[in-house]
Parts: sequence; C-alpha cells; structure tokens
Amino acid sequence: MPRLAEIALLDATAQAELVRKKEVQPLELVEAAIERIERVNPRLNAVVTPMFDEARKAAREHIPDGPFRGVPFLLKDLLAAYAGVPMSWGSGLLRFYIPDHDSELVRRYKKAGLIVVGKTNTPEFGILPTTEPRLFGAARNPWNLERITGGSSGGSAAAVAAGMVAIAHGNDGGGSIRIPASCCGLFGLKPTRARNPLGPDIGDIMGGLVAEHALTRSVRDSAALLDATAGPDIGDPYWAPPPARRFAEEVGRDPGRLRVAFTAKAPTCVPIHPECVKAVREAANLCADLGHEVEEDFPKINGNIFTKSFMDVWASGSGSMLDTIEKLGLKVERESIEPLSWALYEKGKKVTGPEYLVAQSALQSMAREVARFMQKFDILLTPTLAEPPLPLGWFEQPRDNPLRALDRAAAFVPFTPIANATGQPAMSVPLYWTADGLPVGTHFIARFGDEATLFRLAAQLEAARPWKDRRQPVSAF
Repeated sequence: MPRLAEIALLDATAQAELVRKKEVQPLELVEAAIERIERVNPRLNAVVTPMFDEARKAAREHIPDGPFRGVPFLLKDLLAAYAGVPMSWGSGLLRFYIPDHDSELVRRYKKAGLIVVGKTNTPEFGILPTTEPRLFGAARNPWNLERITGGSSGGSAAAVAAGMVAIAHGNDGGGSIRIPASCCGLFGLKPTRARNPLGPDIGDIMGGLVAEHALTRSVRDSAALLDATAGPDIGDPYWAPPPARRFAEEVGRDPGRLRVAFTAKAPTCVPIHPECVKAVREAANLCADLGHEVEEDFPKINGNIFTKSFMDVWASGSGSMLDTIEKLGLKVERESIEPLSWALYEKGKKVTGPEYLVAQSALQSMAREVARFMQKFDILLTPTLAEPPLPLGWFEQPRDNPLRALDRAAAFVPFTPIANATGQPAMSVPLYWTADGLPVGTHFIARFGDEATLFRLAAQLEAARPWKDRRQPVSAF
C-alpha cells in the first residue's frame, strides 16, 4: 500500500482509484488531509472553516460510489451552501449565517463521493481579485508568502497548490477561478455559462456572468469533476448545450490542428507586464510546435464600453445581492461591510433599470462580435493577468476612495472578464514561471459550449510542458 505521504502527491483521480482498489480507506485519506491542513494552513490562511468532524463522520458512513469516492475536498465559502455549516461569503455581515440545505452543486459533489473537509477563504462577496477579507485576513501564496493568491477563489487555490487537497471548489464571475489558478500555478477552468447549476436558491447571477467549478493540479481531475456536476437543475432559466461525450474522454484525445489567435495587448489598453507577454508568446510558440496554426489577432472590442457595461452589471448585481441579504433579517450598513462593498452597493443603487438593460445589450453585442471572430479560430489565447502575483495590500480600499481598488482590479484583470460576458469556456494553464519563481498563467478561450477542445488542448500542453512536479516553498508534500 502506498504511504500516505506519497498519496498526497497524487491527483484526485489517482486517489479515488486507490480507494476503489481497497489499497487505502476514505478515512485514511481524510485524516491525512486534516493533518496537512493543520500543518500548513497556519502559514497560508487558506482554510477558514474546518469541517473535520463532519468529514470523519462522512468517511465512516456510506459514501456514494462516484468517480471521486473518498477523496478529500474543500468548498469555497461563497455560493456553495452546505447544510449546517456557516457560509459567510467572506463578510462579517454573514459570519453567523448557517444555511439549512445543500446547494444542488454540493449535492452533486457528495454524489460524486467527495468528502468536504473545510471551507476556504474568499474576499468579501467575491468582489476583488485578491483574497484579503477583513473577516478572516489575507490568504498567502505558497510560492511567496508576501504575494496574493488571487481571488476570489484564492483560499481554494492556495490549498490545492500547497497540497492540502488535490481539488477544491471555486466560482468565477470575472476570472475568480482563472485568476488564482494563474497566481498559484494551477489548472483552472471556467465552464460554459450554465454548465453547472446555481440552484436551488439562484437561477442566474449578474446576467449570467458567474459560473461554478474548481481548481485542480491535473487536467483530468477538472474534466472528471465537470462530468460529475454538469447538467441543468430543475427550473433553471437556461442551460449549456450537452457535450458530445464525457469530458474525461476528451483528455488525451487528439485535438487536431487548431486555429489559434493570440494577443498580448489588452482591449482596455492597460500595460501588460513583460513576464506576462513572454508567457503568452512562449505558449503561442508551444502551440505552433505542437502543430497548431497560430496567428496574432484579436476581436474588435471597445475596451471603454466593455468596462463600463461590465461594471454597471456588476454593481447592480452587488446591490441586488445585499438587498437579498437584508431579507435574511440582516441590516446592511456602512460599518457592517468593507468600504468597497459599500461603495459598490451605493453605485449599484444608482444604476437605473434602463441603464442596466443598455449595459446588458452592450455585453451581448460584444459577445456576438467575439462569436463571429471565433468562426475563424478555435482558440483565443491571451495572458491570464496583466502582471504576475502582486504584493499583498495592493488592492487596499481607502475609505476616502474605496473604488480605487476596483480601478486597480480592472488594470490587473483585463482579459478574463471577456469569457464571463460571452459565456464561453476558458482556462488558465500553468505553463510559465518567472525567474524569481512566481507562476504566470496563460489564458485560452474556446467557442461557446466547447469545453471539449479546451480539455484536449490542455492535456496536450500538460504532456508537453508538465507542471505537477514543481514544488513551492510552502508545501504539505
């Protein structure tokens, strides 16, 4: 039987295979994950709500015979409700909120055999591309403790990168899976709009900007998990086109000769760090070496209109979210939430119904432009971020100008929100590290509904330039 220290190096798929072969028991995997969390988390602050007793109980009881039977898992403390366990959304306002039911996604995680061992750190309401909430304090990057993990799924990313677990939940409304994947050297896929359910409490968030999935070390884990969770829930307002076959079957399948457009220039004209430019050009060269047709090109996007429209929708969504929270009997006041959250709340209140619909129309028009562009190309390749992982504190929210943090966020994240607005699947792949050891992700967007092409290409890139054996300075391995 493999030693538990060796098992920690395995991805979730391999861990589940050991359980199926009875070479290791689920409780052993859970106890080993708990030991790693207790040992490493004090330095990273990635896990904010331990669920060790719940996990031990689940491991001793009947576990569904799903693809990840017995594998330890972490939930982001945002959107995914787990009955009886606090869900704060990274905010002191909700620190005592305990849902009385599981979300549909969590039900599907349990059916897949995953055992939740805790909940992970997130910025308040998932707003910022860094994980430094006032409630829990900053999550730290295992590659450099003075750098951000990214956000808003930063706690999940830090935990997976450091080896506490092999796979963790994330969600993505403007890059919140792909941003921390880039900052922490992981694979992060945002699925097609409505591929995964948001119910039963939510049918649509911010006009379809938000998607649910996970952060992983391996491509095959991401594909197999999406197989386990994808598909509409009862009453969903819309759903993604069904795949031709299981996503796991796409991993290792020949992607063929893909037509790849790439750019290192942001549609908003913000400067891109030389390391991020180098990363995307190396990825373009790698794609060419693998036999793909690569061309420098980009759809015509008016960056100013896109940014304003996206922010009008985002601010409206923030306002409606806080109004919904008040229906739980909680009073939203300036002092009860962070300065940026309050500023967005006020900004959202000022967006009129007609202005919201104009913003949605502008985003839909851009989506059509991108879709027309991608009739010519299979893949759009960009940097994931405009810079490598930034120092902690970069997105500070001064009370006299809290929206400055949002301006800095827009400069840091000029590419990932495009796929949220269009609904297309997109992934950040860890193909590049800076000379001082910081990961820099590369961003790939496919056509609407076409995760299959992303998984095929990702597996090809993973084989050509493996990342699984890289070890960060802070690690449970």
